[in-house]
Parts: sequence; structure tokens; C-alpha cells
Amino acid sequence: MGYYNQTPNGRQKSSRLGTFAAGVAGVAAGALLVWLLFYSMPGLIPDNGNDTQIVQQETEGRSDSVSVDITTDVTDAVDIAADAVVGVTNLQAAGDFWSQSPQQEQAVGTGSGVIYKNENGTAHVVTNHHVIDGASGIEVTLSDGTKVDATVVGSDIWTDLAVLEMDGADVQAVAQFGDSDALKQGETVIAIGNPLGLDFSGSVTTGVVSGKDRAVPVDLDGDGQEDWQAEVLQTDAAINPGNSGGALVNLAGQLIGINSMKIATSAVEGIGFSIPINSAMPVISSLEENGEMIRPSMGITLLDLIQVPRVDRQETLNLPEDVTEGVVINSVVEGSAAEEAGMEQFDVIVEMDGVEITDIIELRQHLYNEKTIGDTMTVSAYRNGELMEFELELVDNSAL
Repeated sequence: MGYYNQTPNGRQKSSRLGTFAAGVAGVAAGALLVWLLFYSMPGLIPDNGNDTQIVQQETEGRSDSVSVDITTDVTDAVDIAADAVVGVTNLQAAGDFWSQSPQQEQAVGTGSGVIYKNENGTAHVVTNHHVIDGASGIEVTLSDGTKVDATVVGSDIWTDLAVLEMDGADVQAVAQFGDSDALKQGETVIAIGNPLGLDFSGSVTTGVVSGKDRAVPVDLDGDGQEDWQAEVLQTDAAINPGNSGGALVNLAGQLIGINSMKIATSAVEGIGFSIPINSAMPVISSLEENGEMIRPSMGITLLDLIQVPRVDRQETLNLPEDVTEGVVINSVVEGSAAEEAGMEQFDVIVEMDGVEITDIIELRQHLYNEKTIGDTMTVSAYRNGELMEFELELVDNSAL
């Protein structure tokens, strides 16, 4: 028995080659015939191995439209949150100075707001202070276009938050509060509001949490000087004029921020800021109950140590090499709790009540969330390289 590829003599080789060629030709002709028959029959589509094939059916030379219901995590979140987001129109009296007739209220600006409560026929809306600043009247536009008059319950310039009150008869939804402390950098978030006014009401933009625990300098009185450092979330979701006061929600449709501002220069793109809801909730409660934000005060202005150049940490602050985090006292208000306790400019706060303080955000969180007016607070701070301890009796007589 020979091997399959053996060729004992030339004659056998030639004969077998001819037979093989004829067989190949026959197979090719058969395959060609099957291919022609297959593609000549209408409606037959070759299977390319894909599980799903999309076929555009034609009827009398016209393509039929197919309606597809697309549902995603984003659309689900918007369905939950969108009806709680409203338009807020700032009305101010305007008229001819020389006229004796009563002045008429005119719209001078429109922002956004979020309905967070609707009880006993009264609804409450949270928005930004700068949205309603100077208003003689407020008009709220619901998601279905219904317009309702509202009044300002309270407003706080420092946190840029305000609470409105209105008739809740036409309210269709109330926002669900989330946990802004649980947010992760890179997590998807959705901004809902009215960019550029009510013509674009209910606009939705998406992005991610770009950063947490940001402290952004704010000029409150327009004099070009920093008055405050706002505690905010950073997001690349588009936030435009008119979005102020609107909702930043997570994929569960929960309110995790109140959109507030953005960096708007030609060199910057996609840097917007939102007030974390965990920081906003104590302010909202105080505004609703008291008409103002009542907070304990130390009476100092602050600067994060991380912002101080290394040479100044050594030469001006005289800090030990291993102290790299904390809060520098930039100035002390006369007659304040800090002055009474003996604190001075360039003291570097590192602990409050035994809790480590690494930046301004942590200082404010401890002061506002853990202390009340009249409490005593222990502060540990470095002065000329020496760690010192101070006892402060918290009062309400300055603007920290």
C-alpha cells in the first residue's frame, strides 16, 4: 500500500491530474449556479454570521419608518427628575422716572429651580441667590408651561442659595435628594435646566463628576476682590446662563447638586460648578425655617496651605517640614471669636476639636455641621513653628 501522494509512473500521474481538474471545474460551476440562484430570488439575505440583521424593507419604492423605543440609564433618570425642575423669572419694577403712573414689573432675568417639597398645598423651590437677587416679584414656570407666582422665603448670598414658596396645586413632581458625599470622580451626572431662558426649558446635558471638594473664589460685591470661597462640585456637563439654580442629578434621578456657575473664558471649556446637595441641605432648612442662614462664626479669612509657595511656608509661616496641609489665617476680624481667643494672622490651623483639618472645605464642614452659635471649639494651630491650642466661643458677628 502506497502513500496518498505517491505517483508510481508518469502515466498514472497525468491521468489523475486530468480527473482532479475536471472535478474542480465541476464544483466551481455548481457553486456559481447556486450563488446566481440565491441572489436572484427577492427577500433572501446572506447570513454573515451575525445574530441580528437590520433589513430596510421597501414598499412600492418607498422606505418605511420604524419607531424604536430607546431606554437608557440617562433617559430613566431624566424621567424621574425633569418635572421637578422649573424656570424662575426675576421680575423687577420698571417705568418712566418722570411718570406718575405705577411702575410695571418686567422680567430682567430667568434661571432655574428645583421643587424639593410639596406639603399642605404649598410647594418649596430651591434656586440660586443670584437668580432672584433684587426681585420685586418671582414667577415660576413648571415643566408643563404653567406659570405660578412665588415669594422669597429666604436667601443666602454666601452659599448662593435661595428658597421660594408657591401654590403647590399644579406641581407634578418633587426632587429626590441623593448623597453628594457618595459621588465618585468620573461618575455620570446630568444637568437639567433652562439655558438662555425658557425657550430652551428642560434642556438636558450630560457629563461626569470632574472633581469633588473644590473651593472656588467668588467676588460677591463686584469690586474685583475675593469675598468667599464657594464649596462646589466640578463637572463637564454643559452649564450655561439660565442653568443657574437647576438640578444636577445622578443616574438614579436623585438631586446631588444645585448648578451655580462656570468658568467662561475663551481658554477654558467644560468647567462648570454645582453646590453639593449635602452642603446645601442645612442652608435650605435654615432659610425655610428662619428666613436666613444662621451659622456660627470664627471671624477669620482663610487660605489653603497648599496654595502657599514652599519658600513662604518656611520663611513667613516657619512651619515644620512635615506640615503640608492645613488652613492659613489670612486676617482676623476685630472683636471676633478668633481675636478674643488670641489667634493671629499667619496662624496655620491643623485641628478642630481633635479632628484633622487639611483645607477650607473641611474647616467649614466641621464648623457648620458640628457646631452651633454659643458652642466652645478647640483649635490647634502652628505659630512660628510651635503648635498652640486656642479655645473659641463661637458667635455670629462676622462673615466667615
